[in-house]
Amino acid sequence: MVTEPAVRRDDRRAVERAGRLAGALRSAAPALLGYALVRAVGVAVVALWGAQRGKSGIGRLSTFWDAPWYQAIAVHGYAGTTPVPGPYGPYQPYAFFPAYPAMIKVFDTVLPLRPNQAALLVAWVAALVAAWGIYAVGSHLYGHRVGVIAAVLWGVTPYAVVESAAYSEQLFTAFAAWTCYAALTRRWVWAGVLCMTAGLTRPTGIALAAAVSAAALWELVRRRGDWHTALGMVIAPLGFLGFLAWVGVVKGRWDGYFRVQDAWQSHFDFGRSTYHSLRDLLTQADQVWLTQVVVAAVLAGSVVLLVVSVLQRQPLVLVLFSAAMLVLALGDAAYFNSRARFLLPAFGLLLPVANGLVRVRSRSSLVLLLSSAALLSAAYGGYVVFVYPDAP
Repeated sequence: MVTEPAVRRDDRRAVERAGRLAGALRSAAPALLGYALVRAVGVAVVALWGAQRGKSGIGRLSTFWDAPWYQAIAVHGYAGTTPVPGPYGPYQPYAFFPAYPAMIKVFDTVLPLRPNQAALLVAWVAALVAAWGIYAVGSHLYGHRVGVIAAVLWGVTPYAVVESAAYSEQLFTAFAAWTCYAALTRRWVWAGVLCMTAGLTRPTGIALAAAVSAAALWELVRRRGDWHTALGMVIAPLGFLGFLAWVGVVKGRWDGYFRVQDAWQSHFDFGRSTYHSLRDLLTQADQVWLTQVVVAAVLAGSVVLLVVSVLQRQPLVLVLFSAAMLVLALGDAAYFNSRARFLLPAFGLLLPVANGLVRVRSRSSLVLLLSSAALLSAAYGGYVVFVYPDAP
């Protein structure tokens, strides 16, 4: 039988937890508000662009390119989603990881929404949670102002329009940011659990799992860790490995997931495809889309920012995650113009920029810089959604 003092203690702990959560939310409020404002500009531009074409911009964000795959999996499951013929084999739903479709299913079941509306709502909520996580990491390492700027910067990157679309990058970034925060605050079991869930969200979950496991192992080697650290290290890759194992069982071969990815020509070729794309960009300028130039600039800038991150002595888990994401973006043979989108979750690369902007003494100058970046990002987002003919 539970005694009355024990009940009171449980109630007191619940009140304390709620108070801590409310305090954390108040601290993060400027970051969340700033992020929401810059993304509102981006969504407004897409909506206006669509209205000029007689189309729904919001509808387009919920249904273009990969978005219908996630929604079909949420509604029909993997087995019930029909493959689509492609030039290199059938496109199959098993290429898409289950966490985002599962969240769509939950929202679609609980709320009176259509699947595309539920998908967009999940994406927008996940984007705010991701911005909160980015703020938490930046604030923990470098102070409140850097955290706020980092969250806003994530909302004005060239491909930030994807953060407002029915894609899985937002959910993955949310898990990644809070995984890194848990690791930085030495909550290793939480880091492992969150990383495991991230591994069920996108294939780049392997980059996060490698970073968390390596950072945890380094703690153990330095004798700064305990069994919690070891457990987090073991748990971290289980989501990614578990999904690959399940697809292997369904397909009847251990490399079933990788054979599914052949339809998208997605495999690691150590940068050969990237090299050819960059060479063509320089030698065939008359056949170049703006997106190719922007992606090349993002890749080059990311390499520079990774070097700066190392020189600034970012914590190991962040540097390893950024490096692993960059290696995957540069080394994959898949569609070149998606590389910048693949790097959206590598939020650690934004921290050197945020550290630089925090030195801008005039608040009006900082607001002007971020506002200008928001407008440029919004304009480019409209171009990506309505003008560029292929996937972002």
